[in-house]
Amino acid sequence: MPTSDPDGSATDLLEALAAAVAGRVLTDPASTEAYRRDQCLVADAGRPLAVVRAAGVDDVVAVLRLADEHRVPVVTRGAGSGLAGAANAVDDGLVLDVSGLDALSVDPVARTATVGPGVVNLDLDTAARAHGLFYAPDPGSRAYSSIGGNLATNAGGMCCAKYGVTADHALALTVVLPGGEVVRTGRTTRKDVVGLDLTRLLVGSEGTLGVVVEATVRLLPVPARTATAVLTFRDAAAAVDAVLAIGTVTTPSAVELMDATTVRAVNAMTRMGLDETPTLLVQCDGSDAAAEIAAVAALAQRHGALEVLHSDDEEEGRALMEARRVALTALERQGTVLLDDVCVPVHRLPELLGAIETAARAHGVLVGTFGHAADGNLHPTIVFDPASPGAAEAARACFDAIVDAALALDGTVSGEHGVGVLKAPYVARQVGAAEQALMRRVRAAFDPHGIMNPGRGY
Repeated sequence: MPTSDPDGSATDLLEALAAAVAGRVLTDPASTEAYRRDQCLVADAGRPLAVVRAAGVDDVVAVLRLADEHRVPVVTRGAGSGLAGAANAVDDGLVLDVSGLDALSVDPVARTATVGPGVVNLDLDTAARAHGLFYAPDPGSRAYSSIGGNLATNAGGMCCAKYGVTADHALALTVVLPGGEVVRTGRTTRKDVVGLDLTRLLVGSEGTLGVVVEATVRLLPVPARTATAVLTFRDAAAAVDAVLAIGTVTTPSAVELMDATTVRAVNAMTRMGLDETPTLLVQCDGSDAAAEIAAVAALAQRHGALEVLHSDDEEEGRALMEARRVALTALERQGTVLLDDVCVPVHRLPELLGAIETAARAHGVLVGTFGHAADGNLHPTIVFDPASPGAAEAARACFDAIVDAALALDGTVSGEHGVGVLKAPYVARQVGAAEQALMRRVRAAFDPHGIMNPGRGY
């Protein structure tokens, strides 16, 4: 129960929630503590009035109806794997946990899957592969991030350059709006130009417009073959030159960059023994994958690659790509991390990489950079010791300098992690006042009382 509730409104809300969602309302601080924040440990998090663990759509309807009546903020939470604080609790608000909405069905004829927001990305892909299909969006957190969160942030991943992001695979949504109204958006047809595209609007809205309780997503046939190359270079600029050249001869399914700092961290964790120089991991898929990766390898050699390894063995390819998937975990072992998510036009990556190095030197912090080179989306990861005097301030200053550099290069402050709490102060630097006001008017049309994830996003 709230410690101070002079007018009884919080008590009334909790009693109504307990009646509507029996046995799944948590109020004890020891129980709610685990729901206070996502994986962005440096973003502020409040102390919720209660956590509601929804077991079905009716629970979500009840929570949003009661929250709207009582004008209480609602933060929707799935797996808690977010990296920008978008699922962090708000003081005296509700945390709505939708991880229990995890129904999953695959229609192999239509090549679609219908899923609840609590379905884990990798579980969806595994279910699809049983039918010779796959789910393309593959964030680095796919083994534990949920589809609801992927939709909320329009998550990307390694395969974005060829297959696009979550929005490119979301066909239809069922959404509960503030007040409890249920709406359905989109169609499972390949084409639909009737009215405004509400599905695209909802994907990436970070829980500010409503709660997705079901999604129908597009599946694709599993590629006939996959081939992988590991390419090392004298410096990151040379690696990016190779990226630009590769794009002129083929469209790989993944082109991932790790700088020397990141490779060293990966080696320390995995003992993989990779050359500790800037490294590209390139993957091609399809019937001509082996020929395409061989062409990539030859081109990389012409662009000064120090070492070239390529293979069309799928198991070996998965093992090589795992080095990139564990990059963040490897850097986290070296200290507290402040993870960035900036994106620039691909041809401006050398300038961004130079700016990251300059910022690291200027502020005296360690920065490991990795990310999706084929679409210009990098994750400079600032590693620091919060117990060291001035270290947190230096990390924040470096973070800010990197964001400024991305914007100066006609880039964006967030490519795939969302704005959340972490990036909210930077939104006004990227979008104009008129554009931000328009976004807020759209938000008010969905949520007139402003209860949905207040203070986050835009």
